[in-house]
Amino acid sequence: MFKLLFLLAIFILGSNAAVQDFCVADLKGPESPAGYSCKSVANVTVDDFVFSGLSAAGNTASIIKAAVTPAFAAQFPGLNGLGLSAARLDLAPGGVIPFHTHPGASEVLLVVQGSITAGFVSSANAVYLKTLKKGDLMIFPQGLLHFQVSDAGYTSVGFVFSSSSSPGLQITDFALFANDLPTKLVEATTFLDEATIKKLKGVLGGTN
Repeated sequence: MFKLLFLLAIFILGSNAAVQDFCVADLKGPESPAGYSCKSVANVTVDDFVFSGLSAAGNTASIIKAAVTPAFAAQFPGLNGLGLSAARLDLAPGGVIPFHTHPGASEVLLVVQGSITAGFVSSANAVYLKTLKKGDLMIFPQGLLHFQVSDAGYTSVGFVFSSSSSPGLQITDFALFANDLPTKLVEATTFLDEATIKKLKGVLGGTN
């Protein structure tokens, strides 16, 4: 019996082993929950495994005074199927990455310039909050609401690394106020008054 269980455990542990070296994304096809289909190996080049897009600062001239430059599978095809990705955060003074979640990944933030206050809220509504300086790291567990705010008088920069090549993103403010969800339903589910909701919809482009 124990021998059978041991062999079964070996089979299960080995069943997730890679059967090919890589699966460079074929961006001409659709993305599925499992990622993109693989480009033909004959068409793979070294450039599929190199990405230079995080070297340049993002444009922070927006309502949030911040920019996110992704290096996900859609931008960096060589990441496809490898369970990791990256992004650059540029936050001007007062810039903010609003409360958001990544349904498909945990995230690590590395601050490389300035000062960023970051935090997340657990499913028990416990708050984990810290002001991070250059060289500091912070973890945001998968699916939990989290945010980043610049505290420096100049642009703060961070790099985030995720445990998925397509971590997904939902920004709470946009989910509530940047669509056509009826104001009365937003009022009923958030306890905000109608005037505030309509003001926020006006700012973020929502209707109804």
